[in-house]
Amino acid sequence: MKLYGIPNCNTVKKARTWLTENGIEIPFHDFKKQGVSEELLKVWLKQISWEKLVNRQGTTWRQLPDEAKAAVCNETSAIRLMLEKSSVIKRPVLEMDGKIILGFDEAAYQSLFGIK
Repeated sequence: MKLYGIPNCNTVKKARTWLTENGIEIPFHDFKKQGVSEELLKVWLKQISWEKLVNRQGTTWRQLPDEAKAAVCNETSAIRLMLEKSSVIKRPVLEMDGKIILGFDEAAYQSLFGIK
């Protein structure tokens, strides 16, 4: 089990706070410090589409030039972008029992961890 993200991301902060408050310890992988591998992205993309993994509502995406945005049109180009700019990956990514959960939703986490 591992939580992936960027420490200063508000959604990651919410997830980490919720986990701590519920006594759940999960290793944290910081994209900024530890990066992300092509192999890991490919594993994730077997479960979720690149359209969902690339956060097109985030600041990083919005700051990309229009040509760079237009160039992201398939899995290969999305992987290239995520390797270059890991902050474009939707966060947090919770990896648990070989499955991934994108983003933070308190009700989903409660259900996942069996907390009422």
